[in-house]
Amino acid sequence: MRVVVASGNPVKVGAVKAAFELKFEGDALSFESVNVPSGVPDQPMGDSETSDGAVNRAQNARAAMPEADFWVGLEGGIDEVGGKAFTFAWMAIVSKDGQLETGRSLSLPLPDRVLELVKAGTELGYALDEVFATTNIKHQGGAFGLLSDNYITRQSVYTDTLVCTLLPFVNPAYKA
Repeated sequence: MRVVVASGNPVKVGAVKAAFELKFEGDALSFESVNVPSGVPDQPMGDSETSDGAVNRAQNARAAMPEADFWVGLEGGIDEVGGKAFTFAWMAIVSKDGQLETGRSLSLPLPDRVLELVKAGTELGYALDEVFATTNIKHQGGAFGLLSDNYITRQSVYTDTLVCTLLPFVNPAYKA
């Protein structure tokens, strides 16, 4: 089974690999990456923009590499709710027969200083690097790992979300 990840980010690729290996245990799996546009700003704001980015990435990966079984788009975003900022991600998986499934991760509250930088035009990963003196945190534990002392990480959150997003493809309860 050939899976195309619409990102070269090792955290995103690792999450896709882990989720597919869990849900397709024993299957011969191969994973490839392709960088494709999301069609949304580098730092998506709001649920809709972030979801659109994930779907666009999956569909653009399919257009770029049409000879696969699945295409996966992942997009992290920020939303403000009740005066607080939260980061989260949307996942989109498209199968070779055109079935599209999406899933949203849990949300993580962000410190006010990080939101100030994001509102000034800085992408979340760079804002975190600036505030916490890290380097390329988005290719590591991300905001989730940094703020939870690695209790949860960007990859673990993405893996769990992808497992749930894969359920309609693999669980017979969704076929009824």
